[in-house]
Amino acid sequence: MARLIFTQQLARFTAVPQVDTTAATLRGGLDTAFAANPLLRGYVLDDQGHLRENVVVFIDGRRSEERIRLDDPLTPDSTVYILQALSGG
Repeated sequence: MARLIFTQQLARFTAVPQVDTTAATLRGGLDTAFAANPLLRGYVLDDQGHLRENVVVFIDGRRSEERIRLDDPLTPDSTVYILQALSGG
């Protein structure tokens, strides 16, 4: 099963589960995680259901560029990292 890992930056706001999913796409995997913790959805997706500007997703070491459909494919061996992009000086 694919594994979604939410980094600790999000833990400041809500519980961040590691989620195993059989979903075939990033959107499906995220839906699995949001079912486990509905509050997490608001920190990852905006009101239109698109990836927030300050959130970055890496699937198997490659950055996902698809922020609207979130239809990146997942394989049973995929590892997905979801993190907040940090800024500052």
